[in-house]
Amino acid sequence: MAFPFDRIAVPFRMQPGLQRLAPGARQLTPLATGSALWRAKKAVLESGASRFAVPGFDPEPAIAAVLAQARAQGIAATEPLELAFEEDFAVLEAAGATLPWLCVCVPSHWAPEDKLGLPFAAVHAPVADNAALLAASAQLVRLVTGGDRFERFVWTFTASAGHDQHPRRLPRTPWPATADPQAFAGQCFLRWERQTFIPVPDAPGQAVFTIRVAVDPLREAVRTPADARLLHDALASMSDAVLAYKSLAPARGRLLAWLATRSA
Repeated sequence: MAFPFDRIAVPFRMQPGLQRLAPGARQLTPLATGSALWRAKKAVLESGASRFAVPGFDPEPAIAAVLAQARAQGIAATEPLELAFEEDFAVLEAAGATLPWLCVCVPSHWAPEDKLGLPFAAVHAPVADNAALLAASAQLVRLVTGGDRFERFVWTFTASAGHDQHPRRLPRTPWPATADPQAFAGQCFLRWERQTFIPVPDAPGQAVFTIRVAVDPLREAVRTPADARLLHDALASMSDAVLAYKSLAPARGRLLAWLATRSA
């Protein structure tokens, strides 16, 4: 699956961006054994740092919902969740709007263990320009745990090709030192996530939040001038707070210069 550039909003805003999934839309992706993502997830699984649960919470209905979705897609999941699918998983409960269970191997600069049991609003408290997200948090939780399926996309630029970006496992990769925009872009990546919600029929009021991480070389990801223009205009419209939150301020000028050339 290529990144859907038509889902980029200009001007850029931290907002839910939810869309209802069409009937039959796929929510799970088989994980290719031996791939870079498989190796990253396997390392976290073997370290015992892939799953976190609030004491007493039963994740089995949520796991059953994931496996039922896999069967509906014709996927025979014979491995643990971590190695069966590209996606990571978290359970969202409408009661309390909390995350009582997480199965996350490749977070994007956040620590799953720090989010366990927190309310939705608290999970997103560190996000820059989060007023719209927080104001809609209760309504969003009711919506995505109400039995329908939704998806959203998030994206950023990074200097790391690695999938696992847990802040305490791996230091953030510094931006390339080159001042040349073309050379700079050649060492950068478009990191994006497709996030969906799977209903849990055996536990009404729960949904499984799926997170599929992709890391694409920037010059390959940007296929057309229109793609470049959308990224350029979204990046140009980011507030200083968002740039700081995403650690993009040092890279912004060189990225904008390359994107402007690419969009011509």
